[in-house]
Amino acid sequence: MKLSLVITLLNEEHNVAPLLRQITDALTGMEYEIIFVDDGSTDNTVKHIKDCADDHVKLVILNKNYGQTTAIAAGIDCSAGDYIVTLDGDLQNDPEDIPMMLNELITGKWDVVAGNRKNRKDGMLLRKIPSKMANALIRKLSGVHISDYGCTLKVFRREVAKNLDLYGELHRFIPILAKLKGARITQMDVKHHPRIYGESKYGLGRTFKVISDLILILFYQKYFRRPIHLFGPLGIVALIAGGVINLYLLFLKILGEDIWGRPLLILGVVLLLAGIQFITFGLIAELMMRIYYESQSKKTYNIKDIFIVESKNTRIPQAVG
Repeated sequence: MKLSLVITLLNEEHNVAPLLRQITDALTGMEYEIIFVDDGSTDNTVKHIKDCADDHVKLVILNKNYGQTTAIAAGIDCSAGDYIVTLDGDLQNDPEDIPMMLNELITGKWDVVAGNRKNRKDGMLLRKIPSKMANALIRKLSGVHISDYGCTLKVFRREVAKNLDLYGELHRFIPILAKLKGARITQMDVKHHPRIYGESKYGLGRTFKVISDLILILFYQKYFRRPIHLFGPLGIVALIAGGVINLYLLFLKILGEDIWGRPLLILGVVLLLAGIQFITFGLIAELMMRIYYESQSKKTYNIKDIFIVESKNTRIPQAVG
């Protein structure tokens, strides 16, 4: 199988038939499969897929709504293609961009080609402005310079997609997860269409989830294999600050001043306790990290390739007898 399209759906019954027509027109002559993942739809999405399905279609029905990240992971696990494409099922992504992105992936020797919605057809106040701010923040903190983290349309090499380790709601951070695996990433401008049917599943209410996921992904990116390097310095700084404050108050006490009830005393004690806790968290996290790897025989590295120079066969002359 050349190409696997992973499409997650939640209450998109009216988009199924036109989406299938668009894919068929865009990928004529190519070997491909379409993996629809129904993420707990409560309308007739599943029925419409079954009615419209041809021999290219595989339908994966989840028993409840798990969220887009889990649905994408399920689709990738069920895929068989050498190259895997993710796209939304709301008709806003355009399947005509897929051959161009696939060609760039192959000829440019990239591992991931991410879509960039150049002329995005969404509301300015509730969608575009928050998205631009979020993208800028993620680029600044992660160091992975992708213009549009929210664009689902991406093309992957199979080995990259299969090892993304998608959990929670980390689908918007897929470029960072791929980069952590050593993937080479580029981006291409793609078309974007206004939503015609159904309702958007995104809104400002997701802001706090995005921020929480960003904190997690930054920890995963920088400190997952060495958590003591995050908690240790915080603990040491807190211990030193608390120690200095308490020594200063002890000096004042020796001089005969009353220090009881001073806010500075409370701050010094709190800093000492916080320092101890931060260092303890770091040690516990280090132990958990080692249990995670060693209990499952996991490695802290990924080998891209091994090259061995084979020695030439040398002919040993036989003794003449």
